Amino acid sequence: MTSLAAVPTEAPVQVSTRNLDSIMEGVLEGRAVTREDAIRLISGPDYEVDALCRTAAELRDRGRGKTVTYSPKVFIPLTRLCRDVCSYCTFRQEPHAIAAYLTPEEVIEVARAGERMGCWEALFTLGERPEQRYPEARAWLDRYGYKSTLDYLGAMCALVLKETRMLPHANPGTMARREMAALRPVNVSMGLMLESVSEKLYAPGGPHEHAPSKRPRVRLRTLDLAGQLSIPFTTGLLIGIGETLEEQVDGLLAIRDLHQQYGHIQEVIIQNFRAKPETPMQDAAEPTVLNVLRSVAVARIVLGQDMNLQVPPNLTASDYPEYLDAGINDWGGISPVTIDYVNPEAPWPQIADLRRNTEERGYALEPRLPLYREYVTQGLDQFVDPALHDRVIASANEHGLAVGGPA
Repeated sequence: MTSLAAVPTEAPVQVSTRNLDSIMEGVLEGRAVTREDAIRLISGPDYEVDALCRTAAELRDRGRGKTVTYSPKVFIPLTRLCRDVCSYCTFRQEPHAIAAYLTPEEVIEVARAGERMGCWEALFTLGERPEQRYPEARAWLDRYGYKSTLDYLGAMCALVLKETRMLPHANPGTMARREMAALRPVNVSMGLMLESVSEKLYAPGGPHEHAPSKRPRVRLRTLDLAGQLSIPFTTGLLIGIGETLEEQVDGLLAIRDLHQQYGHIQEVIIQNFRAKPETPMQDAAEPTVLNVLRSVAVARIVLGQDMNLQVPPNLTASDYPEYLDAGINDWGGISPVTIDYVNPEAPWPQIADLRRNTEERGYALEPRLPLYREYVTQGLDQFVDPALHDRVIASANEHGLAVGGPA
């Protein structure tokens, strides 16, 4: 097991005195950056961002080539009830405003709509253990014979596999080992955003004060268990919610350490905070495009040339193509069917526009499965449950990417 002591409490800020060219030279020669060097890069002056991006883009081209991917998906919000209260979230709803859970019929209706549109990913997103907070959730689960929200999630993933060609990818929050093991046979991959390793975010007045599952050690424990269970995992950082630049680096290093131990982090998302009306953080400043470019470039440099790195394009509207210059190689899930329930104010780009913007910067856009291609072509036996092997093979082409996809 990896040491969860990797989460800093009050890690001293030690900034490298080496100049930018020296650090970049070492990066391109294949040397891993130290914490001190990474802090030097992320906290440098604005005029250095272009040089950071050039190095990050060269690394991306070496490791991932000239193909940029996206996952054609449907978003299935199984429940929007949640025991946590985060200061920036509008996904979470109260029981008087919404049904406790989607019914099996509703789940299949969304999955079949995605199937008709050429999608492959059934993204299950849900609130964290709502039955621990709301009697309405507990009563619904009891009425229909489920022990927990995660028990119901597993049943719905199995139903999607039975009734459609879609491949489930679940983001159910923090989990125990037995819970993750139970979901593995019905999910080709899973995910949990680390968000941040900053301890102060859950201090009084912080955005995670009333969100126990957002404690960094708890989330890192889930990522560690996913590695022990060889589950291809998506994670990432939410930048701009009150963390420091040094804490962004520490989050990247924690992810890097886990991946070096298990090889299971299939994708890292750098997600920019968006202020939402009627939330406690509605007036908080959002990261600028320059802020995101810097964070993405440093993420590529820290995580290396082979990591799949993503920025959600719908959170930056017309400026999102610039992130290709900072070293990303994936646009994440894009749905021609459903909205982004986490960011409902931010529509997905049209796939035709995404393709045009990607090709204009010299890259080919290709659809992928919710399982990245290297886990299809090289890691299937290790990382995917045997019950799903035939489904994955039938869904992938000779390159490990999705067969077909939306027009």
